[in-house]
Amino acid sequence: MQLKNYTKEFQYNWQLAAPVILGMLGHTFVSFVDNIMVGQLGTAELAAVSLGNSFMFIAMSIGIGFSTAITPLIAEADSSKNFAEGKSGFKHGLFLCTVLGFSLYLVLYFAKPLMFLMNQPIEVVELAIPYLDLVAFSLVPLIIFQGFKQFSDGLSLTKYPMYATLLANIVNIALNYVLIFGKLGFPEMGIVGAAYGTLISRFVMLWHLWFLLKKKKKSTKYVTNIKFFSLKKAKLKKIISLGMPSAMQMFFEVGIFTSAIWLSGLLGKNPQAANQIALNLSSMTFMVAMGLSVAAMIRVGNQKGLRNFIDLRRIAVSIFFFGFILAVVFGVSFAIFNVALPKLYVDFNDLVNLKDNMEVVAIASKLLLAAAVFQISDSLQVIVLGALRGLQDVKIPTIITFISYWIIGFPISWYFGKADMYGSFGIWLGLLAGLTTAAVLLFIRFNYLTKRLIYSSNN
Repeated sequence: MQLKNYTKEFQYNWQLAAPVILGMLGHTFVSFVDNIMVGQLGTAELAAVSLGNSFMFIAMSIGIGFSTAITPLIAEADSSKNFAEGKSGFKHGLFLCTVLGFSLYLVLYFAKPLMFLMNQPIEVVELAIPYLDLVAFSLVPLIIFQGFKQFSDGLSLTKYPMYATLLANIVNIALNYVLIFGKLGFPEMGIVGAAYGTLISRFVMLWHLWFLLKKKKKSTKYVTNIKFFSLKKAKLKKIISLGMPSAMQMFFEVGIFTSAIWLSGLLGKNPQAANQIALNLSSMTFMVAMGLSVAAMIRVGNQKGLRNFIDLRRIAVSIFFFGFILAVVFGVSFAIFNVALPKLYVDFNDLVNLKDNMEVVAIASKLLLAAAVFQISDSLQVIVLGALRGLQDVKIPTIITFISYWIIGFPISWYFGKADMYGSFGIWLGLLAGLTTAAVLLFIRFNYLTKRLIYSSNN
C-alpha cells in the first residue's frame, strides 16, 4: 500500500514529462542526425563536429541552465493564480535569456583560436572552425526559445515546445540532406551544410513555439503585449540569483563531458570520434531524465506554492523512483547493443576508411559499457536537481555539482584517461565517479530540506 502511494503518480508524471522528453530528444536528435550524416564523410569530419559542438555544449549549458529559473517562478505563480507575478517573471526571464544568447555567441566567436592551443589534430581544427562560426550564432534563437520553453513548462503546457522541436528536426534533416551532400541543385557543403541546417531550424523552432503559445488561451496574454524594456531591478536580481547558480550547475556537468571530448582528442581523431558516438547515444537517454527533472521542478514548484510539503516530498520521490526504473532499462539496452549501436555512425562499405571505422566502433563499444553503468546515477542526479530547483534551492547544489565533477570526477578522467593507462575508457570512469557522487549528495540535500519543511509546517 505504501508503494502504491508513489506508483500512482507514475501516469501523471509521465503525461507531464513525455512532451518535455520528446522535445529534449528533439534537440539531441539534431546532433544525432548531424553525426550520422557527417559520419559518412569520414572520421575527421565527425571529430570536427565533436570538437565544434564541445564549445557549443558549454555555452548551451549556461544558457539552458539559466533559463530553468523561469519554470519554478511560473509554476508557483500559476498554482497561486497570480497572473501579474507570472507575466513579470516571464518578461524579465525572456529579456535576460535574449541578452545571454547574444553574449554567449560573441564569446564563442572570439574563442575559436583556442582550438589551436588545445593539442587537437590540426585537420580536425581546420574543419571545426567554419562549422562553429555558423552553429555559434544558433545560440541566439536557441536560448530565446529556452525562455519561452521554460515559461511554457511552468504553465504545464509541455506539449508546445515538443511540437516546435519536432518541426525543427524535420527542417534540419531536410536541410542537412541537401546541403551536406549537395542534392537538388544545392552545392555540396559538407559539415558547413550541417551548420546551416542547425541554424535555420532553430529560428523556425523559436517562431513556431511563439506562434503556438500566442494561439493558446492560457498563455496568449503572457506572450503578447510584452513591454520588453519596462524592467524592475528587483525582479531581474531575483531571476539572476536563481538562474546563475542553475547555469553553473549545468556548466559544471556539461563541462566535464566536454573535457572528455578534449581529453579524447589528445588520444587521436579515432578515440575522439568514438567518444562522440558514445556521448551522443548517452545524451539521448539523458534527455528522458531531463524531462522527468522538469516534471519534478513543475510539480515541486506547484506544491511549494500550495505549501503542501508532505505531498511535495511524496511526489518528488515517486519521480525519482520512476527515473530509476527507466535508467535500469536503458543501462541494460546499452550493455546488450554496445557493438551494434556504434555501427550506425560509420560506413563499413567505405574501404578507404575501413580501418579507422573499425577502430572507432571498437572503442565506442567499450565506452557504452561504462555508459550503461552510469545511467542510474546520471538519471537520479538530474531529477533530484530538478526537484531542488522547484524548491528554489540553488546555491548548495551548485557547490555539490562543482565538487562532484571537478574535485572528484575530472582528476580521475585525467589520470586514467592517458594513453598508457586506460585511454578513452579511463576518461569515462571519471564521468561515472562524478555523476555517482553528485547523485548521492544531491539526494541527501533534498532529503534534509523536505524533512525540515514538513517539520516546520507541523510546528
